[in-house]
Amino acid sequence: MDVVSDAISAVRTGRPSSNRLRVGGSWCTRLAPYEGAGFHVVLAGGCWLVPDTGGEPVTLGAGDVVLLPHGAGHVLADSPGDTARAVPFEEMRRPDGGGGDGREVELLCGKYRLDRSRTHPLMAELPEVVHLPNRVGRHPELRSAVDLLANELDERRPGACLALPSLLDLLLIYMVRAWMSQAETGSWPSVLNDPVTTAALRALHSDPAALWTNDRLAAAAGVSRATLARRFTALVGRAPMAYLTWWRLTLAATRLRDTDASLAAVAREAGYGSPYALSHAFSREFGVTPGRYRVSAGGSEGRRP
Repeated sequence: MDVVSDAISAVRTGRPSSNRLRVGGSWCTRLAPYEGAGFHVVLAGGCWLVPDTGGEPVTLGAGDVVLLPHGAGHVLADSPGDTARAVPFEEMRRPDGGGGDGREVELLCGKYRLDRSRTHPLMAELPEVVHLPNRVGRHPELRSAVDLLANELDERRPGACLALPSLLDLLLIYMVRAWMSQAETGSWPSVLNDPVTTAALRALHSDPAALWTNDRLAAAAGVSRATLARRFTALVGRAPMAYLTWWRLTLAATRLRDTDASLAAVAREAGYGSPYALSHAFSREFGVTPGRYRVSAGGSEGRRP
């Protein structure tokens, strides 16, 4: 696994959901804050997005994509003026909507369910609103994903029930990639552009259960131990072994939530020599034992009648 894939996989839960909205004339709708990430794809027409956080209104045109990675509440409207007129999104008209003045707007609006208790720092530093305009030659993979989504929504061909959520997952990856390629703030685009740090992260993420030491990791990155420690800590914000400990426990939490694997199996996969060693480290990081975490997260014990 690469770092971006792991960062997304660690927090994503369940399947994404989406709604198609077609409106026209004068309209304004509010989307409440959400414990996940929201997104919008403008399939036709144009509109405005007004964040609840007080940021500047964003104008959206056909083909534009916007990601709200922290689930911020916001308004979508025909104009950025009086947002007090907004009606809840659930009360908006669905695909048979439209206005009499011909100014029709069509949107794909959706949500990703995220478990924020284990957010990777790469995901945490995404801004409240990531606007990816439809510009010729920019982010061709994202544009292709948008086109595929539009076709799948239009035709509803056999297999669409599997194709649509898979395309929505692909959309999330491409949105994060696109942000990283153009980000002017945040440390993780710089992290993944640094060959030494990237090599070390790739090694840790490829085999987190290995018996890593600073010397072994430095050898994998092709630099001295001192060079690795200096560059890794400066860019990532944690020393290499501290990052490894955090990542191992994050993986253990994911396994506890998503699988019925025994604590011994989870410990082995996370690089701990015994369930006791994992329990001690896990309780120190999360404040609860692995068993209690599994129940509270809806894991195997929590699903039992």
